[in-house]
Amino acid sequence: MRIGVYPGTFDPVTLGHMDIIRRGAKLVDKLIIGVSTNPAKSPMFALDERVAQVRRETADLGDAVGVVAFDALLMKFAEAEGAQIILRGLRAVSDFEYEYQMAGMNQQLNARIETVFLMADVALQPIASRLVKEIAVYGGDIRKFVTPRIAADVLARVADPRAPLTDVTAPGG
Repeated sequence: MRIGVYPGTFDPVTLGHMDIIRRGAKLVDKLIIGVSTNPAKSPMFALDERVAQVRRETADLGDAVGVVAFDALLMKFAEAEGAQIILRGLRAVSDFEYEYQMAGMNQQLNARIETVFLMADVALQPIASRLVKEIAVYGGDIRKFVTPRIAADVLARVADPRAPLTDVTAPGG
């Protein structure tokens, strides 16, 4: 069975992420979305909330996609999941420079796991989670960048930092 890992903070998960998830799921038998912590970022949503959001948004993909939280070196996580592939999305040349360096370092850690890059759909390339949050904070319309449920979550969180997520009871795992 070919297993792929798609890591990220997904704060929040965007239409760009969803594009990579849907396309990436076609390349492997099982795609594990690794929702990570990142000490360098100040997330809007807690780790468990982001996992719940991604599970909710990918529920229609069934058993082909799993969602797991992780707080470890990516290669250790990929090894623990039995992955042969790390999936990464690219939007711009600046993404490539960073991802190229990371792929090289990861190859040094475990040459048996390949990094596969997917270009984001042209219409979705400008979308970045940090920009979605910034637009929302300043009262802009984020509906072009995220699903309606994620938009509701973000707007509720902007209005009240303690606001609970909208329905996150969708199955997934």
